[in-house]
Amino acid sequence: MRIVILTGAGISAESGLGTFRDKGGLWSQYDLAEVATPEGFARNPHQVHDFYNARRENAARAKPNAAHVALARLNGTDGPEAAIVTQNIDDLHERAGSRGVIHMHGEVARSLCGACGSRWDAAPETHPDDPCPECGNCPTRPDVVWFGEYPYRLDEIERLLRNADLFAAIGTSGEVYPAAGFVETAHANGSRTVEINLEPSQGASRFQDVIVGRATETVPVWVDGLISGES
Repeated sequence: MRIVILTGAGISAESGLGTFRDKGGLWSQYDLAEVATPEGFARNPHQVHDFYNARRENAARAKPNAAHVALARLNGTDGPEAAIVTQNIDDLHERAGSRGVIHMHGEVARSLCGACGSRWDAAPETHPDDPCPECGNCPTRPDVVWFGEYPYRLDEIERLLRNADLFAAIGTSGEVYPAAGFVETAHANGSRTVEINLEPSQGASRFQDVIVGRATETVPVWVDGLISGES
């Protein structure tokens, strides 16, 4: 069985990392136009770096939870072939043991050169005038995908979806495209589809199965069923 799993902020919420679109989420506390767009970076790069320095510190302090660990078991098993695609910019999947995670929105622990496009591991605290280790130019920026930018590795993700037997969306609002359209791509190619969320998303009706509950409780049970062949 070939499985594609899309994860969103909800899977990391129980590790202490805030979600974005829920009531009280990060986008209700910050003006996204100022901290998550190329235009905001051009206006005030120091503010943007400060925002992501805080996100980086929070992510470093967080620990993988039972849902991350369960997906790592599935990702590493000799049974189902599971690819993990995440909208999250933290590294909790990797620290739980998952391999080959596709970060479609980039990684907060990485930096990007605005001049030559080089990428490297970010320092705990970054600044816009940090020189690129490859070309020596600046400004450098967080290696994350901002609003108005094209997500990473979409062609690869599309190929995975076209060949999947099962598509699962875990802890994602289902509101942001192109990720919100992954379920249609999977369904059009005959995949079984399942949403796992704390509560049904606005797009839950597009899935064949919906599992409701805390990710740390629902995901391990779901993974156990897949590994045993019972689901």
